[in-house]
Amino acid sequence: MSKIKVMSENLANKIAAGEVVEKCASVVKELVENSIDAKSSQINITLEDGGLRLIKVDDDGIGMDEIDAKLAFQRHATSKIYRDDDLFFIGTLGFRGEALPSIASVSEVELKTSMGDIGTKIHIKGGNLLSEEKTDAKKGTSITITNLFYNTPARLKYLKTEQSELANCVALIEREALAHNDIAFTLINNNHVLVKTSGSKNLHKTIHEIYGLNISSKMLEIKDSCDDFDIYGYICKPEILKSNRNHIITIVNDRVVRNNDLNRCINDAYYMYKPDSKYPVVVIKIDTDPTLIDVNIHPTKQDIKISKIEVLTDLLFKNIKNALYKNLLIPNGNNDNVELTSPLNEEKNDFIKNIINEDNIEENNYVQTKLNLSSIIKEESSVYDDTVIINKEIKLLDLHPIGVIHKTFIVAENEDGMYLIDQHAAHERINYEKVLDAMKDKKIIKTSMLIPITIELSTSEFIDIKQNFEFIRELGFDIDEFGINTIIIKEHPIWLNQGYEEETIRKMIDIILMDKKKFDPVEFNDRLAASMACKMSIKANMDISYDVQVELLKELVKCKNPYNCAHGRPTIIKFSNYDLDKMFKRIMN
Repeated sequence: MSKIKVMSENLANKIAAGEVVEKCASVVKELVENSIDAKSSQINITLEDGGLRLIKVDDDGIGMDEIDAKLAFQRHATSKIYRDDDLFFIGTLGFRGEALPSIASVSEVELKTSMGDIGTKIHIKGGNLLSEEKTDAKKGTSITITNLFYNTPARLKYLKTEQSELANCVALIEREALAHNDIAFTLINNNHVLVKTSGSKNLHKTIHEIYGLNISSKMLEIKDSCDDFDIYGYICKPEILKSNRNHIITIVNDRVVRNNDLNRCINDAYYMYKPDSKYPVVVIKIDTDPTLIDVNIHPTKQDIKISKIEVLTDLLFKNIKNALYKNLLIPNGNNDNVELTSPLNEEKNDFIKNIINEDNIEENNYVQTKLNLSSIIKEESSVYDDTVIINKEIKLLDLHPIGVIHKTFIVAENEDGMYLIDQHAAHERINYEKVLDAMKDKKIIKTSMLIPITIELSTSEFIDIKQNFEFIRELGFDIDEFGINTIIIKEHPIWLNQGYEEETIRKMIDIILMDKKKFDPVEFNDRLAASMACKMSIKANMDISYDVQVELLKELVKCKNPYNCAHGRPTIIKFSNYDLDKMFKRIMN
């Protein structure tokens, strides 16, 4: 007797549901994307208990007739593609015909749809059609999902808490609203409006409606194009940073996607403008020929492959860097604006303040990516062009120091307000760029040591260091073997900080040993320069004269990035005249 049997359609749908429908947000995503494909101008999402109890999506799209309403729940039935060639020109969000039958196989579904005349109402439970009747439904589609995973206990068991499911649904709708700012989205949970956008076709306004004034007022516009790609969007100033990548939103042909190359490129462009553990708020829309992308590599259709990815990342990197160079990035010291959000965002905070936080929202399987310093340095050299004057805005501030607070913060002023400069962070940035430039200089000036430095290593460490003798010599160090597992340094470059020679050399060896499996000279130079700059710089709680204060400000504005130290901390903060008047109640509003 044959052991191989063709599984039933319902069983196949349940198995497919395991890939397509993982959680409540998966259901919301598939239904909302169908509404978007139906050319809707308004989409309302209603949830009960974060979607665990009920998910309802209403739209004003083109609707379906009676025949299509029934066909929509058959597996691989779709109106999006018809021929093999259509896979290379996908212009819709859905196309496989798996979502609705998969959802219907593990839940109870009620569908109402109409094309403007007589509507159709269908009731399905566990993939079985229970009823079908005519209705007077208005043009568009309304679909209600209840009892999710009622017949697959294993899946039901692994649904998260109401708070986590709600957080994921809210994050999803926010991203979809940014991708489709011509559609008005409303998300309601337990009768409370959590997301509401106007469909104004204005991306910056949509960012304001979702994130509030504190973020939208600190966004920088970027726009550019090349032969294959058009990019448009907003990047945040470095003062607005998050603890995960969830707010790096990339949209390709109106589809919210995740692509590690794009996320790495965006994060690399902020190198030195932020700490490594923080990430920017970015919304980038990318338009390209559908033949250059492949969305058919994962059931969720979020992972995509992009042809000519190097061209796209170069375009993105250049534009983000240029925007950061052109704009004044001094953070405002007055934090009053943090609470200045729209009434809707205040309501959202009231209901899900302890729900939607950085830890609850899923990381969307983003891979932890390491900064590719070699490519950053290479790309940075091509970023500067005749149209970009580096740090023009900060050079025009004409700051005058007037004192120091706690021997740590320089107080400066101009006609616009007051500025606080961290003397250590500012000097560290200056020294970091000087050391890095000196390390790149092919003409190295050396100085001999009165007493050579000898360092004893273990056998394995000695072998690893010996492999990099040539690179160390290129930096200006006269290094040789000195007995068993011992090295000797007789000369060093003049940029080495006096009094910290041995400490710096030992740090250099530690960095090489730490990265012995994949030693990167560019990353080595960067880390060594940052470490040296910190040691060389004026410390906190150290008295400095007025002349030193003036010189420090003069040198700071010459830096490529005067706003952050080598470790990403801010060097300067502004208090405008308006901020000062407001804090002292000279202005009441």
